[in-house]
Amino acid sequence: MNRQLIRVGTTYLPVKDVQWSASWYVKKLGAELSYQDDEKAILNIADQSFFLVKSKPGQSANFIDHSGKERFSITFEVDGVDALEQLHTDFQNRHIPVGEIEQRGHTGKNFTFRDPCGNKFDVWSELSLAFKETHKVSS
Repeated sequence: MNRQLIRVGTTYLPVKDVQWSASWYVKKLGAELSYQDDEKAILNIADQSFFLVKSKPGQSANFIDHSGKERFSITFEVDGVDALEQLHTDFQNRHIPVGEIEQRGHTGKNFTFRDPCGNKFDVWSELSLAFKETHKVSS
């Protein structure tokens, strides 16, 4: 029996209004809604389930690092810089708040975006080796 953690199956995100937030994720990010009630919505996006959980005002999945910089807790991956640039433009056209495309001193490029509740996410232009092997993606 393999007793290793295999993958992240679900991420929980705090939201102010479950119905409105679920609609935003479906319309703006192409998420698939699989369940919704007054307190939570379950969405499928990027091969993972996201639970949008009704929370108290001012809550987000973000945190402040040791130097006072606000950080995200999730990085999405795309397949290459061209895909990253296209997604960045698409998000701008969909009026999703995005940061500039950055070179952060490692392979690939990144940009950040936010949902309407202030949850901050990162997008990286490099697919992980494990994902490429599992899904037989060649670059």
